[in-house]
Amino acid sequence: MTLEIKTAGIEPIRQTFANISRRFGEKPASRYQEATYDVQGEANFHYRPLWEQEKQLNDKSRTVIEMADWYSFRDPRQFYYGAYVQHRARMQEGAENNYAFFEKRDLAAKLSDELKACVTRFLLPLRHVEQTANLNHMFAADYGYGTALTQAQLFAGMDRLGMAQYLSRIGLLLDGNSAEALAQAKEYWMTDPAWQGLRALCEETLVTKDWFELFTAQSLVLDTLLHDVIYRQLDAWLVTNDGRDLGLLTEFMQECHKDLGRWSDSVFKVAANESEANRQQLLQWTEKWRGKAADALSPLVRDMLGDDALQEALIALDTRIAKAGISKK
Repeated sequence: MTLEIKTAGIEPIRQTFANISRRFGEKPASRYQEATYDVQGEANFHYRPLWEQEKQLNDKSRTVIEMADWYSFRDPRQFYYGAYVQHRARMQEGAENNYAFFEKRDLAAKLSDELKACVTRFLLPLRHVEQTANLNHMFAADYGYGTALTQAQLFAGMDRLGMAQYLSRIGLLLDGNSAEALAQAKEYWMTDPAWQGLRALCEETLVTKDWFELFTAQSLVLDTLLHDVIYRQLDAWLVTNDGRDLGLLTEFMQECHKDLGRWSDSVFKVAANESEANRQQLLQWTEKWRGKAADALSPLVRDMLGDDALQEALIALDTRIAKAGISKK
């Protein structure tokens, strides 16, 4: 008696979902495509928002930016939930190793009191800025249009929450988990004249109604200036003043900002290239918030690094604006 095993190939009737095949053709789709495109509901809503009854639940008119297709904002990282979680888990593993290394070798004890005071005043209050950024991205995730954009906004909001938590952990490492450094940092945030301009600007962003304007103010203007001042210039100052070990604790923030910049740059470039009206609107917003941010940051940066540091950050911002195609022609 012989046993004969045969195999049969089964061709699928359809390669992917109908909405994906309409966009990309009848071929196997990536998980990013299937988890992203045309996911947001566009019809058959049962009620309007009670707090804003002139709008639909998902309404394109919540921003003055206009797009023929809101799914043009393809994330270059191709993050859907699974890919995002896996990528950030790897980053967090590296961050946790850095924090464990810092704590195991008691590197905080090697820092001078003057350096700890500098970090408490100029770095730790930034956790309140990151919490504001979290709320701003969540607002865009809630009121934005198109899953390609709103899911990326949600991921960005969680990144900012993570950065706020890591900044808090820096404070706990410096004061032996007593939370005294965090209490002092909050006092600086609430009462130090150097921080009040930025604090007022954060509060202004929280009441900005147009979510794309808010995104421009946060991700293009504020993030660029703060990243250059804090994570480039202040970091370099710490290295030259016996605080190089603190770089272990800010590596996660620097990697996150780089990753978020890659995504947000693509968004601004696509929006600006969509129409001249969009480009002019983005130009108007960047000029408005650039001026506000420069005024707000001026006393803080002057106390932190001197008079020239803010100008360096503004040059970095102008360069990024030009790369996005928003600058005056």
